[in-house]
Amino acid sequence: MEDFVKNRGKTGLVLEGGAMRGLFTAGVLDIFMENNVLVDGVAAVSAGATFGCNYKSRQIGRTIRYNRRFSKDWRYASFRSLVKTGDFYGADFCYNRIPNELDVFDLETFRKNPIPFFVVATDCKTGKAVYKNLETGDARDLTWMRASASMPLVSRPVEIDGYTLLDGGMTDSIPLEFLESQGFERNIVILTQPRDYVKKKNLLVPLFKFALKKYPAVAQAMKNRHTMYNRQTEYVFAQEKKGSVFVICPEKSLKISRTEKNPAELQRVYDIGRLTAENLLESLKNWLTAGC
Repeated sequence: MEDFVKNRGKTGLVLEGGAMRGLFTAGVLDIFMENNVLVDGVAAVSAGATFGCNYKSRQIGRTIRYNRRFSKDWRYASFRSLVKTGDFYGADFCYNRIPNELDVFDLETFRKNPIPFFVVATDCKTGKAVYKNLETGDARDLTWMRASASMPLVSRPVEIDGYTLLDGGMTDSIPLEFLESQGFERNIVILTQPRDYVKKKNLLVPLFKFALKKYPAVAQAMKNRHTMYNRQTEYVFAQEKKGSVFVICPEKSLKISRTEKNPAELQRVYDIGRLTAENLLESLKNWLTAGC
């Protein structure tokens, strides 16, 4: 089967987060893998990172499979886990037991796949985005993925490589400009909100300010997040009009909780992602080959 790859310059893939909205992205990426839609590099945030890593390891169906299997297991995601471990999404279960024992992550394929896989996290001390290229998929890389997806208030800050980190979505929700700065001239951007979505100011900002008083820069980032996010979506669609970006997003709100545990709801959102990608596949192929 033909591989749809840009031959001149570099084509990137940008993966927004959104917790369980990320099952939409998982559906899109499985269609990509089934149809050999390849890119030269990935930049991913939060659930985009934890689910999108399976695109680099070429594991079709893995994301929806383990989410359906473990969604109701308290060790995977629950307030019981939050109380017992300090993380709503259990660190050991999600980033050790599952990838190493219960639904094994293909480290060999991940390592051999030459494309860079950048994840974004937020530096708690500076309130700035930090970018890390994950090359091996080992325990350290998985810790960086956990950092990228560690939502404030329901996660402990992650200590790694001299950083104290939390969710990358606070500071760079859609890292298109970062990927462009790395030389990726044309980019596929997968969003988990519809085109007309406008983020509003978070009403929990006072709570963030209190809970994160040790990290005032993070609280400030949360205060400004809606402004940052809306500017980024405007930029994405401006680049799309210029022809340098291909956007894939749901037609309407996915209406799924960030912490959804119902397997049927997870499957529903995953299936929307698959159907959306299937409907856009021919247009995407044409866009990719037009850039060659």
